[in-house]
Amino acid sequence: MFWADKITEDFIQKRKKVIERKKAIIIRDEKTASGRIHVGSMRGVAMHATLSRTLSERDIPNTFLYEINDFDAFDTVPAYLDVKVYQKHLGKPLFMLPAPEGAEGENYAEYFGGEFARVIKASGFSPQFYYSSDEYKTGKYNDMIRTALTNAESIRTIYQEVSGGSPKENWLPIMVICEKCGRVATTRAVSFDGERVRYVCDQEASGAKGCGHEGEISPFDGRAKLPWKVEWAAKFKVFDVDMEGEGKDLSTKGGARDVANRISQEVFGYEPPYDSPYEFLLIGNRKMSTSKGAGASAGDIASLVPPKIFHLALIGRDIKRATNFDPEGDTIPVLYDEYDKLAEKYGTGVEDDDTRLFALIHKEGEIVSRFYPRFSQVAFLIQMPHMNLKNEVVRMKGSSLTHDDKKELEERALYAREWLARYAPERYVYKLHTDDIPPQTKNFSHAQKEALKKVLEVIQNLKVLDGQELHTALHAIRKERNIEPSEFFGALYLSFLGKENGPKIGWFLSVLDKSFLEKRLEEVSQ
Repeated sequence: MFWADKITEDFIQKRKKVIERKKAIIIRDEKTASGRIHVGSMRGVAMHATLSRTLSERDIPNTFLYEINDFDAFDTVPAYLDVKVYQKHLGKPLFMLPAPEGAEGENYAEYFGGEFARVIKASGFSPQFYYSSDEYKTGKYNDMIRTALTNAESIRTIYQEVSGGSPKENWLPIMVICEKCGRVATTRAVSFDGERVRYVCDQEASGAKGCGHEGEISPFDGRAKLPWKVEWAAKFKVFDVDMEGEGKDLSTKGGARDVANRISQEVFGYEPPYDSPYEFLLIGNRKMSTSKGAGASAGDIASLVPPKIFHLALIGRDIKRATNFDPEGDTIPVLYDEYDKLAEKYGTGVEDDDTRLFALIHKEGEIVSRFYPRFSQVAFLIQMPHMNLKNEVVRMKGSSLTHDDKKELEERALYAREWLARYAPERYVYKLHTDDIPPQTKNFSHAQKEALKKVLEVIQNLKVLDGQELHTALHAIRKERNIEPSEFFGALYLSFLGKENGPKIGWFLSVLDKSFLEKRLEEVSQ
């Protein structure tokens, strides 16, 4: 059974009463808008969106909420922003920061959060977005704040029992925005009288130092926020959440999720949501940081492939397994090859995890039978100015292209150009040397030159160059001359491309101008 179906079935079994009682199941996820959001964060979006879909397929109404967290403290100036402009804002809530220069009518969190929301939508996911500061300002957290402050001792005990660490004896679970400096990370609550909090801005946190101000303020209606583990538990109840997973780093024993679950149950009186931890989408086998600007942004990566291929990268592996996306390696061509195999299997009518995955990475009614030219071949063809892309794909298919075939070809060509221009490794970048002879050919051995002379003879005797016929002839020549494949085929590729690898050699040579082909082989075999 596909991983999303397993989770869905388990949820249905464990939350039957909730499903029967509620009009709609609430699924929730979030991301802090501390900067340009990296692509790794899309794994959580994809998981929750897929579970929303599998529930809907079982006629279980649900709503997928996605929070742009803009109340957390600004703790690091990303490398792509001006330190002089943003250093002074460290420690302040993200919604209080100015947006990067040129972004009118937005604050920092709206700018980066909005950017991520657009990527999510463009990728084919459609949660309901909201900003955390708006919920605080409208009073949704007021009861939770009051409950947390009046149960501070219980919360301290939970921290101690679950994670082994405990805040100081008089610590209160509230972070007030300093009325003087505007920072939220540097304040320390001293007391709560049931309505107002006395505080001191004397902490050193998030790269900032407190201004020393002492004051008294109501912690309600957006003037303060809960510490994040307490806040996480509060969100469960505020939004009546039924299903919410998190990255594996937060789900370890004694970790943040365990703390939040206990606080939710024992302090707020709310049964924690069904939990489904997930592993990360890595870039070059590295986990990334939004605030530090490390790793490729979600927008950069999402623009490299169409939604169906991006979905395959995000949900194609079990959600509890980390998956690597390396745009500078083989990831994109391999993903396309995997997609093509899934499409072929889906077309046979077989029902298994592969065809289930293929269905889930498309919208309803989006799957149409079509011809899929191999992505790596399309990437090669668009680099060969003497070759007509459409004509070559007709040759691959063996018949004319349908309307849907043409759409698929145009899409693959578009994304292949983007990938080649921005990330493709050198081995995928080709240039046909028509005006110059690659210098490496000067180092050909006697055996290589003799083999190339034989290739020249074969081509001179052919009236029409046929890819399959050439393929058969070339392999016969190699065996006859008793030359290693890497030496023989490497010499052929070097003669025309200046590198030792390329597409299928018979097909490649068959589309070159015959006179040019003969002239080049004669030159390099001397």
